[in-house]
Amino acid sequence: MIDNLALAISHGLMLLAAWLLLRRPDLDHEPGPNDIAGDARKPKARSGEKPGA
Repeated sequence: MIDNLALAISHGLMLLAAWLLLRRPDLDHEPGPNDIAGDARKPKARSGEKPGA
């Protein structure tokens, strides 16, 4: 009985995780070669600098 409960819980959690991952809207978008990534637009801070300085 305990083994079946453990199997049901673990498989149920994996099914829930897969279902939530497959519902993500960014899985339907495939960036093209000319698309700019969202992080590439912002200048990156150099080491030792404070953000916003």
